Parts: sequence; structure tokens; C-alpha cells
Amino acid sequence: MAEKERQRLDRVLAHMGLGTRKEIKRLLKEKRVRVNGEPAGDPGLYVLPGRDRLEVDGKPVEYRRYIYLMLNKPQGVLSATEDKLAKVVVDLLPPEYRAFHPFPVGRLDRDAEGLLLLTNDGKLAHRLLSPKKHVPRTYFAVVSGRVTEADAGAFRRGVTLNDGYLTMPGELKILHSGPESEVELTIYEGKYHQVKRMFEALGKKVTYLKRIAIGPLVLDETLKPGEYRELKEKEINALLDNPQPKPDPLIN
Repeated sequence: MAEKERQRLDRVLAHMGLGTRKEIKRLLKEKRVRVNGEPAGDPGLYVLPGRDRLEVDGKPVEYRRYIYLMLNKPQGVLSATEDKLAKVVVDLLPPEYRAFHPFPVGRLDRDAEGLLLLTNDGKLAHRLLSPKKHVPRTYFAVVSGRVTEADAGAFRRGVTLNDGYLTMPGELKILHSGPESEVELTIYEGKYHQVKRMFEALGKKVTYLKRIAIGPLVLDETLKPGEYRELKEKEINALLDNPQPKPDPLIN
């Protein structure tokens, strides 16, 4: 591990959710923290996370740099880390996870629900959100109006939004067509309110929207709205590898 990765002991312990800086100073003062078997009383002591052996009250501290959480975002909650007026997704997490300062990867409309990835891994977030990567996002939607194969064709060609922007080709699967239709759709970019705006451009209105997949990551259907879990190792690896193909811009 590089020398530059040495960190202050109090910062490492705070990062692991073991208390505020003030609380950790008290732990150190009371000699309840050990580094490599020796009592540690200096909060400014530099350690190598993952290499030096840390203990608090005799229990080992397993250092983790990143966390990856799958959240089934409920309606009415903002995809943000803070807001003065509204509840945000980070508010749904306990202190031990908030200590890692996770943030939502991308946004999901306030009135939408479904899969949202929360992490503090900035590099992964950039890869998933980069317009150059074209990471697919899959949704289930209820639409007011009869969705037809002509609409599916429009999605395959790309839809011109009301502001003149032409979206990338998408995939629209009709599950039920009627006065109220049910569809599953996949898009490869994340413009503001894109799904709703695409249907609006086709003269229809989305009344319910749920994201069910981001790239290879699929929503765990056992999670109720507002519930979350850590990603499994194979899910993290799939996101890091990100083997999803890019859409063919020549689809018509």
C-alpha cells in the first residue's frame, strides 16, 4: 500500500462508523483502541487501513473503503444526499452506512420508485453515468393510453422530445395494451424525466414508473419500497466489469 494511503486513526475509525470525531477521541483517551496489539491514544496517529490491525474494545475493525447498496426507492423521496425541505434517500439509511457518505448513482424521479444504487465509489459512479458508456436502464411503466407497435418502432428509431432533442434508440416491450397500458422499456441515456418526456412526445402519459435494472444490476424483488441491502460480490464485480453492449446507433 502506498505511503500516501496512510490515514489518521481518528479518520479511519470515523469512516467505519464507530462514532463522531469527539466520540472517537474519548475512545482513544480511555485506551479502548489498539493498533497492532498496542494501545493507541493519539487520534493523529497514521495507520495503513487494511494492513494495520485495528481493534476497539477488543473487537477487530474490518476496514472497508467502499460500500455498495441496492435501494428500492419509494415514491416521494428525493434521489439526493440532502435537502432542506424534502426527505432524501440517504435518510433511509442507518448511521453505520451514512458514515461512509454514500450518494445515489444517478437520479430517479421523486414520484418514481425502484432500483437506486448508493455508493461512495466515485469511479464506479462515473463509469455508470458516463454518456460514452451507454449503460442501459430498464423500467416498468404504466401508461395512460394505448401503446402500439408504432410506438415501439418510434423508440427503436429514437424519439424527438418536445424541446427538439432526439434520444438514442430504445427498446419498448408491450406487456399489455389498452386504455391503460403496461410496458417494459430500456433506454441508454439518462436525460431529465426522459421516460416521461418520450411518452409525452408520443401523446401519452406515464402514470407509474419503476426502475428494475441498471446495466447488469437487477432490482431484488424481495426488497419493499424503502428497503435496501448490500450488493453481493458477484453483483459488484458485474458492475465493475460492466459487460453491457452499446446500442447500435443505426437501428431504425
